[in-house]
Amino acid sequence: MIKRREFITLLGGAAVTWPLAVRAQQPRQIGMLLTVQESDPATQDSIAVFQRRLRELGWVEDRTIRFERRYAGGDPQRMSANIAEIVGLRPDVILAQNTPMVAALRRQTDSIPIVFVQVSDPVGDGFVESLAHPGGNATGFTNTMSSLGGKWVELLKEAAPGVSQLGYLFNRAAAPGAGAYYLEPLLTAAAALGMKAVQLELRNADEIDSVIAGFAAAGGNGMVANSDSFITVNRNRIIAAANRLRLPTMYSSAQNTNSGGLISYGPDTEQQWYAAASYVDRILHGAKPRDLPVQSPAKFILSINIKTAKAIGLDIPWFLQQRADEVIE
Repeated sequence: MIKRREFITLLGGAAVTWPLAVRAQQPRQIGMLLTVQESDPATQDSIAVFQRRLRELGWVEDRTIRFERRYAGGDPQRMSANIAEIVGLRPDVILAQNTPMVAALRRQTDSIPIVFVQVSDPVGDGFVESLAHPGGNATGFTNTMSSLGGKWVELLKEAAPGVSQLGYLFNRAAAPGAGAYYLEPLLTAAAALGMKAVQLELRNADEIDSVIAGFAAAGGNGMVANSDSFITVNRNRIIAAANRLRLPTMYSSAQNTNSGGLISYGPDTEQQWYAAASYVDRILHGAKPRDLPVQSPAKFILSINIKTAKAIGLDIPWFLQQRADEVIE
């Protein structure tokens, strides 16, 4: 029989240890900072891939893991507010999408682990010390390399041999290297193929129609759209303007051809998000971002929208269609 004083002592000990056990069972928290609007179908598909991989690794939403998602919708002020809010929650790890988001996030924390996706130049932008040895609180997955600028030009010329005046669409605030990251290989490829190339800077969404129309009016007959968050957020408007003016345009991801763009060439985005979940899992199990090397794309996808080609009066060569990973009829 337990004496009253012993019972109180035992109860007191339970009162001390019980909250610790409860805390130990609390779900781990992942902050997700996304550059686009919540309604963006491509990003929702990527998030689904990310969450599916975590389930495969044994995590159960709202039981062992919890997500805090914030969407910037291309608005810099909302992006800053979202970052402040997520950092204030002190999550176990933050998944950050795209270069501007990671740059702003890194200014707010050097301690919370960060896994990034869809970043072009993490070394040049100062996110990591090197790809093999990140050295700080961030690591992740690059979505390209600068030489891709030349590849875009070459593939566009194969799809539309008549292109002679090429426009390079970009937004300085969102583009890697303020637009310069892809520029040299793009200009070199254009010159080698006998094309004149001009830079078409889009400072805000209201300029999209006028800039593209002005380029076409001046004799421009083909474009390359840069890989940046501005292009991603405004892709429907850019695609509509290019197609309306019958301008063959190369994009950086299959998200654009699925939305009506003519042709795209870029990394397999879903593969990045799938792999990012594995990095998050490793960090939640104790790994440090500085010890996880930044990974480059393993697979690139060439996508062609034949329906759009017909609409703008273009006949895509059969040999190019045969090389494509995805052909949209």
